Amino acid sequence: MASRGTTETSKLKQNLEEQLDRLMQQLQDLEECREELDADEYEETKKETLEQLSEINDSLKKIMSGDMTLVDELSGMQLAIQAAISQAFKTPEVIRMFAKKQPRQLRTRLAEMDRDLMVGKLGRDLYTQQKVEILTALRKLGEKLTPDDETFLSANAGTALSQFERVSTDLG
Repeated sequence: MASRGTTETSKLKQNLEEQLDRLMQQLQDLEECREELDADEYEETKKETLEQLSEINDSLKKIMSGDMTLVDELSGMQLAIQAAISQAFKTPEVIRMFAKKQPRQLRTRLAEMDRDLMVGKLGRDLYTQQKVEILTALRKLGEKLTPDDETFLSANAGTALSQFERVSTDLG
């Protein structure tokens, strides 16, 4: 994985080109065999082929607009795996949201935890552990933390999270 996705990106490009060639050939073959097919079969096959072309086009738009990059996705997964291995994160839900790059869901979970702490539904130790995990994940996702959150994180971050911070910085 030292290529940081270069090989994978090349393979993705090759696969997309091959799929595009296959679908274009399929359209050409369909036109050449039009007389041999009944009208419904011809229309259905053409419709399916055009839908597949549309799906490829949508994928290409996402890749080109920067909404989807293989390198970023793989790096995110690698960081999540590293977090789990180093036992920096003990909450699977936080690891999942971090791997899927879901800062909004992480912030929602944090708000729910604040509420649960206030009503006595969540203990202080568990609250602190999970809040540290969520704030660390948010920071790694490039989210801006409030000064209070930064202070909380500094005061409560343990050695496992410090190790994760160091390892994930090295990976980046």
